[in-house]
Amino acid sequence: MEEIGHFIGGQRVAGTSGRRQAVMQPMDGSVRAHVALASAAEVRKAVENAKEAQPKWASVNPQRRARVLMKFLELVHREYDSLAELLAREHGKTIADAKGDIQRGLEVVEFCIGAPHLMKGEFTEGAGPGIDTYSMRQPLGVVAGITPFNFPAMIPLWKIAPAIACGNAFILKPSERDPSVPMRLAELFVEAGLPAGVLNVVNGDKEAVDAILDDPDVQAVGFVGSTPIARYIYGRATANGKRAQCFGGAKNHLIIMPDADMDQTVDALIGAGYGSAGERCMAVSVAVPVGKETADRLVERLIPRVESLKVGPSTDSSADFGPLVTREALERVKGYVDLGVQEGAKLLVDGRNFKMQGYENGFYMGGCLFDEVTPNMRIYKEEIFGPVLSVVRANTYEEALALPNDHEYGNGVAIFTRDGDAARDFAARVNVGMVGINVPIPVPIAYYTFGGWKASAFGDLNQHGPDAFRFYTKTKTVTARWPSGIKAGAEFVIPTMR
Repeated sequence: MEEIGHFIGGQRVAGTSGRRQAVMQPMDGSVRAHVALASAAEVRKAVENAKEAQPKWASVNPQRRARVLMKFLELVHREYDSLAELLAREHGKTIADAKGDIQRGLEVVEFCIGAPHLMKGEFTEGAGPGIDTYSMRQPLGVVAGITPFNFPAMIPLWKIAPAIACGNAFILKPSERDPSVPMRLAELFVEAGLPAGVLNVVNGDKEAVDAILDDPDVQAVGFVGSTPIARYIYGRATANGKRAQCFGGAKNHLIIMPDADMDQTVDALIGAGYGSAGERCMAVSVAVPVGKETADRLVERLIPRVESLKVGPSTDSSADFGPLVTREALERVKGYVDLGVQEGAKLLVDGRNFKMQGYENGFYMGGCLFDEVTPNMRIYKEEIFGPVLSVVRANTYEEALALPNDHEYGNGVAIFTRDGDAARDFAARVNVGMVGINVPIPVPIAYYTFGGWKASAFGDLNQHGPDAFRFYTKTKTVTARWPSGIKAGAEFVIPTMR
Protein backbone atom coordinates (compact mmCIF):
# COMPACT_ATOMS: atom_id res chain seq x y z
CA MET A 1 0.00 0.00 0.00
CA GLU A 2 1.23 3.47 -0.88
CA GLU A 3 2.79 5.54 1.90
CA ILE A 4 2.48 9.29 1.25
CA GLY A 5 5.04 11.43 3.04
CA HIS A 6 5.87 15.07 2.37
CA PHE A 7 7.46 17.15 -0.39
CA ILE A 8 10.44 19.07 0.98
CA GLY A 9 13.45 20.49 -0.78
CA GLY A 10 12.18 19.52 -4.23
CA GLN A 11 11.52 15.85 -3.57
CA ARG A 12 9.25 13.42 -1.77
CA VAL A 13 10.44 12.47 1.70
CA ALA A 14 9.09 9.94 4.17
CA GLY A 15 7.34 11.11 7.31
CA THR A 16 9.34 10.81 10.52
CA SER A 17 6.72 11.63 13.18
CA GLY A 18 5.55 8.02 13.51
CA ARG A 19 1.95 9.16 12.98
CA ARG A 20 -0.12 8.46 9.88
CA GLN A 21 -3.72 8.37 8.69
CA ALA A 22 -5.65 6.27 6.18
CA VAL A 23 -6.57 7.84 2.85
CA MET A 24 -9.91 6.37 1.82
CA GLN A 25 -11.42 5.62 -1.57
CA PRO A 26 -14.97 6.89 -1.00
CA MET A 27 -16.61 4.98 -3.84
CA ASP A 28 -15.97 1.60 -2.22
CA GLY A 29 -14.89 2.45 1.33
CA SER A 30 -11.45 0.89 0.93
CA VAL A 31 -8.13 2.25 2.19
CA ARG A 32 -6.05 3.25 -0.82
CA ALA A 33 -3.01 4.74 0.97
CA HIS A 34 -1.63 6.05 4.24
CA VAL A 35 -0.49 9.64 4.66
CA ALA A 36 2.11 10.80 7.16
CA LEU A 37 1.09 13.43 9.70
CA ALA A 38 3.87 15.96 10.13
CA SER A 39 5.39 16.94 13.44
CA ALA A 40 6.35 20.51 14.27
CA ALA A 41 9.96 19.57 13.51
CA GLU A 42 9.02 18.44 10.00
CA VAL A 43 7.14 21.67 9.39
CA ARG A 44 10.19 23.58 10.56
CA LYS A 45 12.38 21.67 8.12
CA ALA A 46 10.07 22.67 5.28
CA VAL A 47 10.15 26.31 6.38
CA GLU A 48 13.94 26.26 6.56
CA ASN A 49 14.12 24.92 3.01
CA ALA A 50 11.72 27.61 1.85
CA LYS A 51 13.59 30.35 3.67
CA GLU A 52 16.87 29.31 2.07
CA ALA A 53 15.42 29.11 -1.45
CA GLN A 54 13.28 32.26 -1.40
CA PRO A 55 15.84 35.09 -1.81
CA LYS A 56 17.30 33.61 -5.00
CA TRP A 57 13.81 32.96 -6.39
CA ALA A 58 12.77 36.55 -5.56
CA SER A 59 15.79 37.82 -7.53
CA VAL A 60 14.50 36.06 -10.66
CA ASN A 61 12.64 38.64 -12.72
CA PRO A 62 8.83 38.29 -12.91
CA GLN A 63 8.85 37.35 -16.58
CA ARG A 64 11.09 34.34 -15.95
CA ARG A 65 8.97 33.32 -12.99
CA ALA A 66 5.95 33.50 -15.28
CA ARG A 67 7.67 31.13 -17.71
CA VAL A 68 7.76 28.48 -14.98
CA LEU A 69 3.99 28.84 -14.66
CA MET A 70 3.60 28.51 -18.43
CA LYS A 71 5.62 25.30 -18.44
CA PHE A 72 3.61 24.02 -15.47
CA LEU A 73 0.39 24.52 -17.44
CA GLU A 74 1.81 22.42 -20.26
CA LEU A 75 2.76 19.62 -17.87
CA VAL A 76 -0.63 19.55 -16.16
CA HIS A 77 -2.39 19.31 -19.49
CA ARG A 78 -0.12 16.37 -20.31
CA GLU A 79 -1.39 14.58 -17.19
CA TYR A 80 -4.92 15.97 -17.10
CA ASP A 81 -6.73 12.64 -17.30
CA SER A 82 -4.56 10.83 -14.76
CA LEU A 83 -4.75 13.74 -12.30
CA ALA A 84 -8.53 13.86 -12.61
CA GLU A 85 -8.85 10.12 -12.00
CA LEU A 86 -6.54 10.31 -8.98
CA LEU A 87 -8.49 13.26 -7.58
CA ALA A 88 -11.83 11.50 -8.09
CA ARG A 89 -10.67 8.32 -6.39
CA GLU A 90 -9.58 10.13 -3.22
CA HIS A 91 -12.32 12.74 -3.05
CA GLY A 92 -15.33 10.87 -4.46
CA LYS A 93 -16.44 13.46 -7.04
CA THR A 94 -16.96 12.30 -10.61
CA ILE A 95 -14.06 12.45 -13.03
CA ALA A 96 -15.83 15.15 -15.05
CA ASP A 97 -16.20 17.23 -11.89
CA ALA A 98 -12.55 16.54 -11.00
CA LYS A 99 -11.51 17.95 -14.36
CA GLY A 100 -13.46 21.10 -13.54
CA ASP A 101 -11.63 21.28 -10.19
CA ILE A 102 -8.29 21.20 -12.01
CA GLN A 103 -9.38 23.62 -14.73
CA ARG A 104 -10.56 26.32 -12.31
CA GLY A 105 -7.16 26.10 -10.63
CA LEU A 106 -5.33 26.38 -13.94
CA GLU A 107 -7.30 29.51 -14.85
CA VAL A 108 -5.73 31.27 -11.86
CA VAL A 109 -2.30 30.02 -12.93
CA GLU A 110 -3.00 31.52 -16.37
CA PHE A 111 -3.91 34.85 -14.74
CA CYS A 112 -0.69 34.79 -12.70
CA ILE A 113 1.39 34.57 -15.88
CA GLY A 114 0.62 38.30 -15.98
CA ALA A 115 2.92 38.81 -12.98
CA PRO A 116 5.25 41.19 -14.88
CA HIS A 117 2.32 43.58 -15.24
CA LEU A 118 0.66 42.85 -11.90
CA MET A 119 3.90 43.41 -9.97
CA LYS A 120 4.41 46.91 -11.39
CA GLY A 121 4.42 49.80 -8.99
CA GLU A 122 3.76 53.48 -9.71
CA PHE A 123 6.00 56.42 -10.67
CA THR A 124 5.53 60.16 -10.46
CA GLU A 125 8.16 62.40 -12.02
CA GLY A 126 8.44 65.81 -10.43
CA ALA A 127 6.30 65.07 -7.40
CA GLY A 128 8.02 68.09 -5.84
CA PRO A 129 10.89 70.39 -6.76
CA GLY A 130 13.51 68.00 -8.09
CA ILE A 131 11.71 65.08 -6.40
CA ASP A 132 10.50 61.82 -7.94
CA THR A 133 8.29 59.34 -6.08
CA TYR A 134 7.79 55.72 -6.97
CA SER A 135 6.53 52.51 -5.40
CA MET A 136 7.50 48.88 -5.84
CA ARG A 137 5.93 45.57 -4.88
CA GLN A 138 8.19 43.10 -3.11
CA PRO A 139 7.53 39.54 -1.91
CA LEU A 140 6.80 38.83 1.74
CA GLY A 141 9.21 35.87 2.03
CA VAL A 142 7.89 32.52 3.19
CA VAL A 143 4.09 32.18 3.05
CA ALA A 144 1.73 29.25 3.65
CA GLY A 145 -1.62 27.84 2.59
CA ILE A 146 -3.92 25.45 4.47
CA THR A 147 -6.42 24.02 2.02
CA PRO A 148 -9.58 21.84 2.24
CA PHE A 149 -10.55 18.41 0.96
CA ASN A 150 -13.32 19.50 -1.38
CA PHE A 151 -11.08 21.10 -4.03
CA PRO A 152 -7.69 19.37 -3.77
CA ALA A 153 -6.40 20.91 -7.02
CA MET A 154 -8.21 24.21 -7.40
CA ILE A 155 -7.65 25.84 -4.03
CA PRO A 156 -3.97 24.84 -3.65
CA LEU A 157 -3.38 26.37 -7.09
CA TRP A 158 -5.30 29.50 -6.08
CA LYS A 159 -2.79 29.89 -3.25
CA ILE A 160 0.45 28.64 -4.80
CA ALA A 161 0.37 30.39 -8.18
CA PRO A 162 0.11 34.03 -7.07
CA ALA A 163 2.43 33.46 -4.12
CA ILE A 164 5.32 32.10 -6.19
CA ALA A 165 4.62 34.47 -9.10
CA CYS A 166 5.27 37.29 -6.62
CA GLY A 167 8.62 35.78 -5.62
CA ASN A 168 7.64 34.13 -2.35
CA ALA A 169 8.40 30.58 -1.23
CA PHE A 170 5.34 28.56 -0.28
CA ILE A 171 4.41 25.94 2.33
CA LEU A 172 1.26 23.98 1.47
CA LYS A 173 -0.65 21.99 4.09
CA PRO A 174 -3.35 20.23 2.05
CA SER A 175 -6.18 18.15 3.44
CA GLU A 176 -4.98 14.81 4.75
CA ARG A 177 -8.14 13.25 3.27
CA ASP A 178 -6.99 13.59 -0.36
CA PRO A 179 -3.28 14.52 -0.48
CA SER A 180 -2.11 12.77 -3.65
CA VAL A 181 -2.99 15.45 -6.21
CA PRO A 182 -1.30 18.29 -4.27
CA MET A 183 1.82 16.13 -4.00
CA ARG A 184 1.83 15.47 -7.74
CA LEU A 185 1.28 19.16 -8.52
CA ALA A 186 4.37 19.99 -6.45
CA GLU A 187 6.40 17.53 -8.50
CA LEU A 188 5.13 19.11 -11.72
CA PHE A 189 6.13 22.59 -10.52
CA VAL A 190 9.69 21.37 -9.98
CA GLU A 191 9.68 19.67 -13.38
CA ALA A 192 8.53 22.99 -14.84
CA GLY A 193 11.64 24.69 -13.48
CA LEU A 194 10.64 25.88 -10.01
CA PRO A 195 13.79 25.72 -7.85
CA ALA A 196 13.86 23.11 -5.10
CA GLY A 197 12.59 24.48 -1.79
CA VAL A 198 10.39 27.23 -3.26
CA LEU A 199 7.35 24.96 -2.88
CA ASN A 200 7.10 22.47 -0.02
CA VAL A 201 4.13 20.27 0.94
CA VAL A 202 3.65 19.06 4.50
CA ASN A 203 0.79 16.67 5.15
CA GLY A 204 -0.71 16.68 8.59
CA ASP A 205 -3.38 17.62 11.08
CA LYS A 206 -3.72 20.29 13.77
CA GLU A 207 -0.13 19.81 14.94
CA ALA A 208 1.15 20.81 11.51
CA VAL A 209 -1.32 23.70 11.27
CA ASP A 210 -0.29 25.12 14.65
CA ALA A 211 3.39 24.78 13.74
CA ILE A 212 2.77 26.88 10.61
CA LEU A 213 0.79 29.48 12.56
CA ASP A 214 3.48 29.79 15.23
CA ASP A 215 6.57 29.73 12.99
CA PRO A 216 8.24 33.17 13.05
CA ASP A 217 9.53 32.79 9.49
CA VAL A 218 6.07 32.32 7.95
CA GLN A 219 4.88 35.80 7.01
CA ALA A 220 1.36 35.09 5.75
CA VAL A 221 -1.24 32.33 5.88
CA GLY A 222 -4.22 31.59 3.64
CA PHE A 223 -6.95 29.15 4.64
CA VAL A 224 -10.19 27.72 3.24
CA GLY A 225 -12.48 25.50 5.34
CA SER A 226 -15.17 25.75 7.99
CA THR A 227 -15.92 28.99 9.82
CA PRO A 228 -14.87 27.81 13.31
CA ILE A 229 -11.45 26.79 12.01
CA ALA A 230 -11.16 29.89 9.83
CA ARG A 231 -11.82 32.04 12.88
CA TYR A 232 -9.24 30.08 14.91
CA ILE A 233 -6.53 30.27 12.22
CA TYR A 234 -7.14 33.96 11.58
CA GLY A 235 -6.94 34.77 15.28
CA ARG A 236 -3.79 32.76 15.95
CA ALA A 237 -2.03 33.89 12.77
CA THR A 238 -2.70 37.59 13.33
CA ALA A 239 -1.79 37.29 17.02
CA ASN A 240 1.59 36.06 15.81
CA GLY A 241 1.96 39.07 13.53
CA LYS A 242 1.14 37.32 10.27
CA ARG A 243 -0.94 38.54 7.38
CA ALA A 244 -3.97 36.23 7.04
CA GLN A 245 -6.92 35.58 4.74
CA CYS A 246 -9.27 32.85 5.97
CA PHE A 247 -12.43 31.72 4.22
CA GLY A 248 -15.12 29.80 6.08
CA GLY A 249 -18.57 28.30 5.68
CA ALA A 250 -21.58 29.27 3.63
CA LYS A 251 -25.34 29.04 3.33
CA ASN A 252 -26.01 30.13 -0.21
CA HIS A 253 -29.53 31.23 -1.15
CA LEU A 254 -31.16 31.26 -4.57
CA ILE A 255 -34.12 33.64 -4.80
CA ILE A 256 -36.80 32.68 -7.35
CA MET A 257 -39.01 35.56 -8.46
CA PRO A 258 -42.50 34.85 -9.85
CA ASP A 259 -41.36 35.80 -13.39
CA ALA A 260 -38.32 33.48 -13.39
CA ASP A 261 -37.89 30.89 -16.13
CA MET A 262 -38.86 27.84 -14.07
CA ASP A 263 -37.11 25.31 -16.31
CA GLN A 264 -33.87 27.27 -16.09
CA THR A 265 -34.30 27.70 -12.35
CA VAL A 266 -34.87 24.01 -11.64
CA ASP A 267 -31.87 23.04 -13.78
CA ALA A 268 -29.77 25.54 -11.84
CA LEU A 269 -30.90 24.27 -8.45
CA ILE A 270 -30.31 20.63 -9.36
CA GLY A 271 -26.77 21.27 -10.59
CA ALA A 272 -25.76 23.80 -7.94
CA GLY A 273 -27.46 22.03 -5.05
CA TYR A 274 -26.43 18.44 -5.71
CA GLY A 275 -23.27 18.61 -7.82
CA SER A 276 -20.23 17.14 -6.07
CA ALA A 277 -22.69 15.73 -3.48
CA GLY A 278 -23.13 19.28 -2.16
CA GLU A 279 -19.54 19.40 -0.89
CA ARG A 280 -18.87 22.89 -2.22
CA CYS A 281 -18.67 26.18 -0.36
CA MET A 282 -20.58 27.70 -3.27
CA ALA A 283 -23.29 25.02 -3.40
CA VAL A 284 -26.84 26.37 -3.34
CA SER A 285 -28.43 24.88 -0.23
CA VAL A 286 -31.46 27.19 0.16
CA ALA A 287 -34.11 27.87 -2.48
CA VAL A 288 -36.34 30.89 -1.75
CA PRO A 289 -39.41 31.07 -4.00
CA VAL A 290 -41.38 34.33 -3.74
CA GLY A 291 -45.11 33.77 -3.40
CA LYS A 292 -47.16 30.62 -2.87
CA GLU A 293 -47.78 29.98 -6.55
CA THR A 294 -44.04 30.22 -7.32
CA ALA A 295 -43.22 27.92 -4.43
CA ASP A 296 -45.80 25.31 -5.41
CA ARG A 297 -44.64 25.27 -9.03
CA LEU A 298 -41.01 25.02 -7.95
CA VAL A 299 -41.54 22.15 -5.54
CA GLU A 300 -43.70 20.27 -8.02
CA ARG A 301 -40.87 20.41 -10.56
CA LEU A 302 -38.07 19.71 -8.09
CA ILE A 303 -39.43 16.49 -6.60
CA PRO A 304 -39.14 14.28 -9.70
CA ARG A 305 -35.77 15.80 -10.61
CA VAL A 306 -34.29 15.06 -7.18
CA GLU A 307 -35.78 11.57 -7.19
CA SER A 308 -34.18 10.84 -10.58
CA LEU A 309 -30.67 12.00 -9.67
CA LYS A 310 -28.13 9.33 -10.57
CA VAL A 311 -25.64 8.60 -7.82
CA GLY A 312 -22.68 6.45 -8.77
CA PRO A 313 -19.01 5.68 -8.31
CA SER A 314 -16.51 8.35 -9.29
CA THR A 315 -15.59 6.39 -12.42
CA ASP A 316 -19.18 6.30 -13.75
CA SER A 317 -19.32 8.93 -16.47
CA SER A 318 -23.12 8.97 -16.37
CA ALA A 319 -23.38 9.70 -12.63
CA ASP A 320 -24.65 13.11 -11.51
CA PHE A 321 -22.60 12.93 -8.33
CA GLY A 322 -20.57 10.43 -6.36
CA PRO A 323 -20.10 9.54 -2.70
CA LEU A 324 -19.24 11.85 0.16
CA VAL A 325 -15.59 12.07 1.17
CA THR A 326 -15.67 9.94 4.35
CA ARG A 327 -18.04 7.81 6.37
CA GLU A 328 -17.98 10.48 9.08
CA ALA A 329 -19.12 13.09 6.54
CA LEU A 330 -21.91 10.78 5.41
CA GLU A 331 -23.16 10.22 8.95
CA ARG A 332 -22.96 13.94 9.69
CA VAL A 333 -25.16 14.82 6.70
CA LYS A 334 -27.66 12.06 7.53
CA GLY A 335 -27.78 13.46 11.05
CA TYR A 336 -28.79 16.87 9.70
CA VAL A 337 -31.62 15.27 7.69
CA ASP A 338 -32.80 13.51 10.87
CA LEU A 339 -32.66 16.85 12.65
CA GLY A 340 -34.68 18.59 9.94
CA VAL A 341 -37.48 16.05 10.32
CA GLN A 342 -37.41 16.55 14.10
CA GLU A 343 -37.55 20.32 13.66
CA GLY A 344 -40.74 20.03 11.60
CA ALA A 345 -39.48 20.57 8.08
CA LYS A 346 -41.28 18.56 5.40
CA LEU A 347 -38.95 15.95 3.86
CA LEU A 348 -40.21 15.53 0.30
CA VAL A 349 -37.35 13.37 -1.00
CA ASP A 350 -35.35 11.16 1.36
CA GLY A 351 -31.96 9.89 0.16
CA ARG A 352 -30.67 8.61 3.50
CA ASN A 353 -31.13 4.92 2.71
CA PHE A 354 -29.54 4.93 -0.72
CA LYS A 355 -27.27 1.95 -1.38
CA MET A 356 -25.04 1.54 -4.42
CA GLN A 357 -25.20 -2.00 -5.74
CA GLY A 358 -21.72 -3.47 -5.85
CA TYR A 359 -20.38 -0.59 -3.74
CA GLU A 360 -22.23 -1.22 -0.48
CA ASN A 361 -19.28 -0.01 1.61
CA GLY A 362 -19.02 3.29 -0.23
CA PHE A 363 -20.08 6.59 1.33
CA TYR A 364 -23.20 7.18 -0.77
CA MET A 365 -26.31 9.18 -0.12
CA GLY A 366 -29.17 10.12 -2.40
CA GLY A 367 -30.47 13.63 -2.84
CA CYS A 368 -32.73 15.06 -0.11
CA LEU A 369 -35.29 17.83 -0.50
CA PHE A 370 -36.96 19.74 2.34
CA ASP A 371 -39.93 22.08 2.08
CA GLU A 372 -41.40 24.48 4.64
CA VAL A 373 -38.02 25.13 6.26
CA THR A 374 -38.03 28.19 8.52
CA PRO A 375 -35.18 30.51 9.56
CA ASN A 376 -35.21 29.32 13.18
CA MET A 377 -34.28 25.74 12.21
CA ARG A 378 -30.72 24.50 12.53
CA ILE A 379 -30.86 22.96 9.07
CA TYR A 380 -31.30 26.52 7.80
CA LYS A 381 -28.78 28.19 10.07
CA GLU A 382 -25.90 25.70 9.72
CA GLU A 383 -23.85 24.51 6.78
CA ILE A 384 -24.79 20.89 5.97
CA PHE A 385 -22.23 20.28 3.19
CA GLY A 386 -24.13 17.45 1.57
CA PRO A 387 -26.78 16.73 -1.11
CA VAL A 388 -29.59 18.47 0.79
CA LEU A 389 -31.69 21.36 -0.55
CA SER A 390 -34.05 23.35 1.68
CA VAL A 391 -37.00 25.35 0.36
CA VAL A 392 -37.75 28.44 2.47
CA ARG A 393 -40.94 30.12 1.27
CA ALA A 394 -41.13 33.93 1.18
CA ASN A 395 -44.33 35.93 0.71
CA THR A 396 -42.65 39.00 -0.82
CA TYR A 397 -39.42 40.10 -2.46
CA GLU A 398 -38.45 42.09 0.64
CA GLU A 399 -38.95 39.02 2.82
CA ALA A 400 -36.80 36.97 0.43
CA LEU A 401 -34.06 39.62 0.41
CA ALA A 402 -34.00 39.70 4.21
CA LEU A 403 -33.08 35.99 4.43
CA PRO A 404 -29.51 36.18 3.02
CA ASN A 405 -29.07 39.65 4.51
CA ASP A 406 -29.81 38.43 8.03
CA HIS A 407 -27.98 35.10 7.78
CA GLU A 408 -24.69 34.57 9.62
CA TYR A 409 -22.93 33.60 6.39
CA GLY A 410 -22.45 35.80 3.34
CA ASN A 411 -20.52 33.79 0.79
CA GLY A 412 -22.67 33.53 -2.36
CA VAL A 413 -26.25 34.30 -3.39
CA ALA A 414 -28.28 34.30 -6.59
CA ILE A 415 -31.54 35.65 -7.95
CA PHE A 416 -33.46 34.23 -10.92
CA THR A 417 -35.73 36.74 -12.63
CA ARG A 418 -36.55 38.36 -15.97
CA ASP A 419 -36.93 41.77 -14.28
CA GLY A 420 -33.85 43.94 -14.69
CA ASP A 421 -34.96 46.40 -12.02
CA ALA A 422 -35.37 43.62 -9.45
CA ALA A 423 -31.99 42.15 -10.37
CA ARG A 424 -30.20 45.51 -10.06
CA ASP A 425 -31.89 46.28 -6.75
CA PHE A 426 -30.98 42.84 -5.41
CA ALA A 427 -27.33 43.10 -6.46
CA ALA A 428 -27.05 46.53 -4.81
CA ARG A 429 -28.78 45.68 -1.53
CA VAL A 430 -27.90 42.08 -0.73
CA ASN A 431 -25.34 41.73 2.06
CA VAL A 432 -23.31 38.94 0.44
CA GLY A 433 -19.89 38.93 -1.19
CA MET A 434 -20.61 37.15 -4.49
CA VAL A 435 -23.87 37.59 -6.40
CA GLY A 436 -25.32 35.70 -9.35
CA ILE A 437 -28.09 36.99 -11.61
CA ASN A 438 -29.58 33.97 -13.36
CA VAL A 439 -26.26 32.29 -12.48
CA PRO A 440 -26.52 29.80 -9.60
CA ILE A 441 -22.87 29.48 -8.58
CA PRO A 442 -21.35 32.96 -8.96
CA VAL A 443 -17.67 31.99 -8.68
CA PRO A 444 -15.85 34.91 -10.31
CA ILE A 445 -13.50 34.33 -13.22
CA ALA A 446 -9.80 34.27 -12.38
CA TYR A 447 -9.09 37.97 -12.96
CA TYR A 448 -11.75 39.04 -10.44
CA THR A 449 -11.48 38.22 -6.76
CA PHE A 450 -13.26 35.47 -4.84
CA GLY A 451 -14.47 36.05 -1.30
CA GLY A 452 -17.50 36.18 0.94
CA TRP A 453 -18.65 38.51 3.68
CA LYS A 454 -19.66 38.21 7.33
CA ALA A 455 -18.75 34.85 8.92
CA SER A 456 -17.72 33.45 5.54
CA ALA A 457 -14.41 35.36 5.45
CA PHE A 458 -11.80 36.81 7.77
CA GLY A 459 -9.26 39.30 6.46
CA ASP A 460 -9.22 42.33 4.19
CA LEU A 461 -8.24 40.76 0.86
CA ASN A 462 -9.84 38.08 -1.28
CA GLN A 463 -8.49 35.12 -3.21
CA HIS A 464 -7.14 35.31 -6.78
CA GLY A 465 -7.47 38.29 -9.07
CA PRO A 466 -5.57 41.49 -8.20
CA ASP A 467 -6.17 40.97 -4.47
CA ALA A 468 -3.89 37.91 -4.53
CA PHE A 469 -0.96 40.01 -5.70
CA ARG A 470 -1.71 42.58 -3.01
CA PHE A 471 -1.89 39.88 -0.35
CA TYR A 472 1.41 38.22 -1.29
CA THR A 473 3.42 41.44 -1.63
CA LYS A 474 4.33 44.46 0.46
CA THR A 475 4.55 47.94 -1.03
CA LYS A 476 7.67 50.05 -0.65
CA THR A 477 7.48 53.74 -1.57
CA VAL A 478 10.62 55.67 -2.48
CA THR A 479 10.97 59.46 -2.53
CA ALA A 480 14.15 60.51 -4.36
CA ARG A 481 15.91 63.84 -4.77
CA TRP A 482 19.31 64.27 -6.43
CA PRO A 483 21.80 66.94 -5.22
CA SER A 484 22.15 68.96 -8.43
CA GLY A 485 20.75 72.45 -8.00
CA ILE A 486 19.57 71.85 -4.45
CA LYS A 487 20.08 74.70 -2.02
CA ALA A 488 22.04 73.66 1.08
CA GLY A 489 20.67 74.09 4.54
CA ALA A 490 18.66 72.24 7.14
CA GLU A 491 14.88 72.14 6.93
CA PHE A 492 12.93 72.07 10.19
CA VAL A 493 9.36 71.95 8.90
CA ILE A 494 7.60 68.86 7.62
CA PRO A 495 8.26 68.39 3.88
CA THR A 496 5.36 69.34 1.61
CA MET A 497 4.85 69.53 -2.12
CA ARG A 498 4.15 73.31 -2.15
